[in-house]
Amino acid sequence: MSVRRLAEASVQPASFAFNRANAAAAKQWIKKYPKGREQSAIIPLLMIAQEQEGWVTKAAIETISDMLGMPRIRGLEVATFYTQYQLNPVGTRAHIQVCGTTPCMLRGSEALMDVCRSKIHHDQFHTNDKGTLSWEEVECLGACVNAPMVMVFKDTFEDLTPERLAEIIDLYDAGKGASVAPGPQNGRTGSEPASGLTTLKSEKAILKSTRDREAREAAKAAKAAPDAIIAAPVPAPAAAPVAPSNAGKPKTDAPETSPALKTPSKTKVAPAAEKAASVSAPPHSAANANKASPEVEKVSKQRNGPKSNAEPAAAFKAPEARAPAAKSAKPSLEDKNRPAGIDRPAAVDDLKLISGVGPKIEGVLHTLGIFTFAQVASWKKAEREWVDGYLSFHGRIERDDWVKQAKALAKGGVAEYIRVFGKKPV
Repeated sequence: MSVRRLAEASVQPASFAFNRANAAAAKQWIKKYPKGREQSAIIPLLMIAQEQEGWVTKAAIETISDMLGMPRIRGLEVATFYTQYQLNPVGTRAHIQVCGTTPCMLRGSEALMDVCRSKIHHDQFHTNDKGTLSWEEVECLGACVNAPMVMVFKDTFEDLTPERLAEIIDLYDAGKGASVAPGPQNGRTGSEPASGLTTLKSEKAILKSTRDREAREAAKAAKAAPDAIIAAPVPAPAAAPVAPSNAGKPKTDAPETSPALKTPSKTKVAPAAEKAASVSAPPHSAANANKASPEVEKVSKQRNGPKSNAEPAAAFKAPEARAPAAKSAKPSLEDKNRPAGIDRPAAVDDLKLISGVGPKIEGVLHTLGIFTFAQVASWKKAEREWVDGYLSFHGRIERDDWVKQAKALAKGGVAEYIRVFGKKPV
């Protein structure tokens, strides 16, 4: 949607007030809304203001907003959102809105716009020299069958040609716009076919007046011949039912078309002949009966019993879907690579400032005698591997670089951590 702004301050009037008739109409509109919902009347009130002034001024928006007890910014939002409100001065005698949507465009709306450019102003939303006419391109005006069309205020003019639009513009410019009949300009009525009616050319057959006249004529004819004997119609003898034809049925040896298989069927087959033509059943096999038919079920498997989930040896499996590897045993607490622990000091560092250390891990480290950043910062590779194995971290200590974090925290606390890593500790 294009940006819609109020007119420049140089053309805005200082104040606005409804005239007596429109003030009464505004009060009637406000009464139509429930108590507490009076602000909904802003749309019809802005339209009344536009009809009175020719366009919607800033003073009108503010006056109506104050009248409805709503913030002025809300009134501005409504006025600038709906394109039916003209926010700039328009022609005092006619503001021509030319439909430019697809049906009208295909039917010549561009030529209509050229007429507006030549007779009014080259650009939209600009008045002619006398200030009596202006124009703009708009979206669908709802008379696509009668395209192309224009709208002047509340009247639509359809089935236009450039020449006819030029005549209409001249009439409005001369103050004779009321003499132009709205609607189709090519002589047709409403939206009937341009070539004339092709159906329902006469309404006599469906009019009540036609039925009443025929009834009166029938009553008059009956009264003129009272002695006439009207023989009762003799019903025609019922025709014998006609059997359905078999002309379209194929003659084949397939069971679907065999008359002997129909029930009941006039064609009978001797039991001996039927038995001779029958195929003997195969010998029973429980193993074969438990197998699925690949032709039917598209898979070779057994119907009952334990199902095999065997997969091809080359079948790919995502790492997370593979069978978990056997857990390695935790390293011994007596291992020589275990970091040296200390007794709990009076001041314990907050090991949770190290990324990757939560309350639970901090508790485990305390049980190992690890209480300060300096201890973690002094770990050698073998000690880091021991702690990593003890916590079942699988390399997390190296990935998160606990030692570097601990050195920064031990050296200067959070400030040094921010300087080194460019962010606060997690």
